[in-house]
Amino acid sequence: MKTVETDFGDLEGKKVKHYTLENDNGMLVKICNYGATITSIEIPNSKGEFEEIVCGFNTFESYFSDAYRANAPYFGGTVGRYCSQIKDSIFTLNSEEYQLAKIVGDNNLHGGEIGFDKKIWAVKSFDENVAEIEMTIKSLHLEEGFPGNVDVSVKFTLTNKNEIRIDYHAETDADTPFTITNHTYFNLSGFFENVENHFVRIHSDTKQIWDATGAATGENVSVRGSVDDLRNGKRIGDVHKALGDGFEHFYLFKEKGFELKKVAEVHEPKSGRTLQVSTTEPGMLFYTGKYTSDELKRESGQKYGKYRGFCCETHRYPNGPNIPDSPKSILKKGEAYDSTTIFAFKW
Repeated sequence: MKTVETDFGDLEGKKVKHYTLENDNGMLVKICNYGATITSIEIPNSKGEFEEIVCGFNTFESYFSDAYRANAPYFGGTVGRYCSQIKDSIFTLNSEEYQLAKIVGDNNLHGGEIGFDKKIWAVKSFDENVAEIEMTIKSLHLEEGFPGNVDVSVKFTLTNKNEIRIDYHAETDADTPFTITNHTYFNLSGFFENVENHFVRIHSDTKQIWDATGAATGENVSVRGSVDDLRNGKRIGDVHKALGDGFEHFYLFKEKGFELKKVAEVHEPKSGRTLQVSTTEPGMLFYTGKYTSDELKRESGQKYGKYRGFCCETHRYPNGPNIPDSPKSILKKGEAYDSTTIFAFKW
């Protein structure tokens, strides 16, 4: 087990660092402190051949290319202060109305124009003999329009069980909407194909209803017996065909509360790779990259684009500040935000 620190780039006179976590099985996870971003995950297939399985870049400059900025897919970033869309970029809290930046149409997305994914996080001291890194950031009062000074930490741990454990913690000096997630795009085939031949199972019978703008309405609907009922597992391409579109579904795990439990499993038969997702969160946005630009690729030539990566974004309800019964969408003064998500791999 080890962690290796290297230089990754400079941003406005500040050094950006890159951290390579390696377990005893040779699995590699690379994370930079710009956006607390996962840039690379390398694991073997069933034949023992190591391959890249996530969207990202090898150089810091690539995160600022015209094509990447125009498409804004948030590859691997830690997004917040509030991820997903907030309707009309506005919410009312404690009788005060707060206006946010409009990012997609009239809605706010992933914390605003300069969210957590676009900031340099401070790195706590780390042990070179442990595959773990913790990063912190302070979000100031009215930053991107949100109230309260919030202290945030995220810790990435790579285990010898081939798990990536992500632990989030936050505290605030004033009530504020708060939920963050990791926005990694996975392709278990190693990008030899798109993700349509992956099989996905999600342990949920309910999803949110979103309006035409992409904001949650506050209404939820059963998916039992529908094409997007994934409780027994389905091939992603078959569901795409039936839907006439890709996934951008927020599935709910209301029955489990905020306990850490397995909520999803994705398998790619040719490589033999499987990803299992466990989380304490009450929901997960399953997204198959339907808006990802075909112009994007890794410096090695690994091609990204539509349906070439899927996301498992675990977090509180999208548009939660505007949904009265949204569970724990407001982080209150004196309380702590604690959240854990585990991505476990098999091959």
